[in-house]
Parts: sequence; structure tokens; C-alpha cells
Amino acid sequence: MSHKAFQKIWDSADHEIRDLLDLEVTEDPLLLPEKGNVESQLNHLSCLFIKYVLIFKKVAVAYDQIVHPQKRRVLKLLVDGVTGRLLELKHALVALDSSNYHFFDAILADLKLTPEDIRIQVPAYYRMDNMRAIKERERILESMDAKVAGKEDNDEGEKIPMSLDAAIKLIQVHERARQGRVRAKLMQGIRDKELQARLLQTKRMSKEELDPHTAAIVIQRNIRRLFAMKKVAQLRAHENELIGMVKKPIDYKRTKRRKDDPIARAATIAEERREVQAQYEANYQAALLNTRRKIADVEGPDMREKMSDKIREWYLSCREQTGKFPDYPSKDDGGSKLIFNPPPPKEKGEDEEEGKKGKKGKKGKKSAKGKKSAKKKDKKKKDKKKGDEDEEEDKGPKLSVYRPMLEKGSQQYREAWKSNPQDSHNITQKHDSDMIKDIKRKEVEEELRLQVDELMREELKNLKAAVDGAKKGGKKGKKGK
Repeated sequence: MSHKAFQKIWDSADHEIRDLLDLEVTEDPLLLPEKGNVESQLNHLSCLFIKYVLIFKKVAVAYDQIVHPQKRRVLKLLVDGVTGRLLELKHALVALDSSNYHFFDAILADLKLTPEDIRIQVPAYYRMDNMRAIKERERILESMDAKVAGKEDNDEGEKIPMSLDAAIKLIQVHERARQGRVRAKLMQGIRDKELQARLLQTKRMSKEELDPHTAAIVIQRNIRRLFAMKKVAQLRAHENELIGMVKKPIDYKRTKRRKDDPIARAATIAEERREVQAQYEANYQAALLNTRRKIADVEGPDMREKMSDKIREWYLSCREQTGKFPDYPSKDDGGSKLIFNPPPPKEKGEDEEEGKKGKKGKKGKKSAKGKKSAKKKDKKKKDKKKGDEDEEEDKGPKLSVYRPMLEKGSQQYREAWKSNPQDSHNITQKHDSDMIKDIKRKEVEEELRLQVDELMREELKNLKAAVDGAKKGGKKGKKGK
């Protein structure tokens, strides 16, 4: 599949996510389950669960195969959000149905789906993303095994006294092993005798002339035996592969015979895409560092100068209006952010209303204390009753904790990638340098703004001290005259 195919899968999943998010907050009674009807609520949650499973499979495949590093970050938001929402719905179904197992046969038939369509498999990217941690864990376990083995080797020379019970157990173990070997040898001799007797019987039968019916029975028996032995050997080999005892053998004849096998070719392409992912991710991380350094070196001095000029204009204009230098905004208030992006001024009506409310509040505080305490008690009782009724009516979660994550991922996709003309020309699907510049420029601006704040705060302090000193000197001169 091409980059465009996975982009279409992503687009389809995004449409479905937005439809489900709208459905979860709708107030249309035709789309909501009946209150108090457990079966209706169960069907509603089951439909949501099935649709989120289908979405999860789409976004998981897209995240696993899309090679663009910036797109994969947006997709990761969606994957995590959909996974969390699935867990929420599962908990709601368990609480409502009082069972860990649910049967969606009727709903699947209505949606024209099969049980295989909603089967959740562990996505491939789980292992790929945690490959470094997995290798580190394996390395630590191997080193621990080596240390334990080394301790055993070193302790071989030391003689540890053995108790009587331990000695008896050791003798019993060896005696059982000896008896087992003898029994196995005896059984092998019996099998060999049976085999020799069977061979003698076949020789005699081969000398005798068999009628066609008996000969056909003998041939069928031997063929069935061979087929059964072959099937048992295959089952044993498959079981050993499953538990990790034997590696899967490579069928060279089959690979040579079927070079154009579509399944094998698709698996090869998927693995190649993962290798490209790792390469593009390394390039993206290097581009982040290089772009930040370049912006700081090239654009940093101009940014610092513009910020300083704007702050100087601010405190000089304040001095012209008020006759004195203003106080520099503190770090807790945001520093020069208040200068560059001042808050919108309040309207006169709002100020007057706030003043009136403040005066009324001061007058009526004492008289309203008794009324407030009585009202609070009544409100608590009402809230408890309402809460109990709501819990009885709806057991499923209304608002999801993962809803903001899904909304954020969907919004980023629509704003940045859905109709991006530059992305349509990006055939290799490498990172977008302009987006990196925009992000790093903001980071550099914030870092420089903090540095400029310290310098300008000191400069304003010196100016205030100089002006105050000049005023004091002028007053002393007048008194002397």
C-alpha cells in the first residue's frame, strides 16, 4: 500500500471519530438510549464499543505504516485516545452487564460484520516503539543469569554439610532414575520383539498369495498409518514453535517456487516501511536541534533587539502619561507577556457593576450568613437525591476522560494535514521544515524573552534610581540658595 492509501485510512478514521464524538454529546432522544432501560443502554454502549474497535484497527495500522514523523505524533494522540475510550466503554459494559464476556451477535449481524472484524490484536508498534527498553531488559536478564552461574561455579569448591533427610531424598531420586532407565530399556526390548514379529508376519504374508480385497485393506492400513504419523509430527512441530522451543524452519523450495507471493511481499514492504520510519525519525530529531541552533544564531539578535525596543517604548510612554516610570511586571504575572500582549480593557459598565456588587456584598455579609447556612443544607440534600437518581438512570460514562485527546488529535489533523498543499508534493514523506521552524521560533522567542526581561528589569531599576537621585539633588540645591 502507498502513502496515499494510509492517508485515506487515517481520513476515514478521523471522520468516524468526529461522528462518534458528536453522537456522545447529542441530546436527540432518538439517538440516546432509553432511561432506566438496561437493554437499551447495553445496546448503545455495545454499538459504541464495536465502532471504536474498528477505528482502533484503522489508526493502529496507519500509525504502524505511515513514515512521516510529524504525522505519526498526531496519530499517536488518536491511538492513545481511542485505546483509552475502548477501556472506558469496556468498564461501562462490565458494570452494566455484570459480566466480563459480552455477546454482540445481533449487533454484528445488523452492522454486517463478523466476529473477526472486531477481534483486537496487539498492534505491531507496541513492540517496535519499546524495542530499546526490551533489548535493555534482555541484556540485564542475561547479565543476571551470568552472575548467578558464576556464583554457582565459585561455590563448587566449598563443601556444604548435608542433612540426613537431604541425603535420603538424593538417594531416592537417583534410585528412581535408575529404575526408570531399566524400565525404558525393558519396554524398548518388548517393542523390538513386536517389530520383529510383525516383520516375520509380513514376510510370510508376502510369500502367500493374497486376494485383492485383503491386499487393498493392507495397503490402506499402511497409508493411513503414514498419514497419521505425518500429521502427529506436524502437530508436535507446531506446538514446539508455539512455545518457543524450536525456530520455524525456512522452506527454501516454497520460497523459490513462489517468489511473487502477495502475503510475503506485503510483509516485506511493511518491514521496509518500519526501517524508513526509524531513519526519518532520526533525521527529524537532528533537524529539531539544528533548526533551533540556527534560529538562535541568525534570528536571535534581531528578536532580542526588537523586544528591548518595544519594552523601552512602553515604559517611556507610561512616563509621559503618568510622570513616572511604571513597575516592571513580575515573573508570576508573565513578565513582558503583559507588555507584548496586553489583556483587553474592561468596559465601563462592567467596572460599575463590580463596584456595586462589592459594596452590596460588604453590607449584606452579616445578615446573609444565617440564610446561606440554611440554603446550603437544603442544597446538599437536593444534590444527594439528584446524584442517586442519576446513578440509577445512567451507569455508562457520559463524558470521556479521553475526549480532549481525541478532539485535539482530530483538530491537528484537519488544520495541518488534511488539506496541506505542501504535503501533497512531499513524495518521500520526510519531515516538514517550515513547521519545525515555526515551533522552534516560538521556543527561542520565549527563551530570549526571559533573558530580555532580566536585562530590562535591571535597566528600569537603574533609570528609576537615576531619576530619584536627580530629584533629590535638585531639592538640595534649592534649599542652599
